[in-house]
Amino acid sequence: MALKKIGLLGGSFDPVHRAHIALATAARDSLLLDEVQLIPAADPWQRAPLKATARQRCDMLRLAMQAQPKLVINLIEIERGGKTYTIDTLESLPRNAQYFWVLGTDQLANFCSWHRWEDILIYAHLVVAKRPGTALEAPAPLQYLLDTLKKPIIELPFEPMPVSATHIRNAIASKTAIESFVDPAVEQYIQQHRLYQS
Repeated sequence: MALKKIGLLGGSFDPVHRAHIALATAARDSLLLDEVQLIPAADPWQRAPLKATARQRCDMLRLAMQAQPKLVINLIEIERGGKTYTIDTLESLPRNAQYFWVLGTDQLANFCSWHRWEDILIYAHLVVAKRPGTALEAPAPLQYLLDTLKKPIIELPFEPMPVSATHIRNAIASKTAIESFVDPAVEQYIQQHRLYQS
């Protein structure tokens, strides 16, 4: 029996935006994945403190994903709590699937600073999408290991989208419209809970 093919997309999702969902669906469709698990971080160690609570971020994720088949939330990092390290998550996943870790070129450039980054390649294939302003080029130590393991980066056909959670939070704080960046249900949730209002 063939192993299930599962995409993994980690992030703060503070808030989730259209590019997150577009990236997940692009991976799902391009790689013919059985599902894509979106994994909200508990406490990302390389980022500033999160603005919305774990519950709020998960609520927004559910709203953004509701019309998308084969997209699911995996709460493994929030349930574990503490600092969020990708390798801990991968080591905790069931072994009965083939995993594809989806990331942008901005994260790829920074990959060798991740905790135990070499071990990540034992558990997952890297699937990389272009982000505005960064080239798809692996750092030399990562490229060497990929070549050694004969596990090339999978390039995801994806039109870069100039949107980020930081931009959205700043827009909300300055009372600028955000409807082009987030799902209408997410925008409504943000307004209802008065999130990110500086």
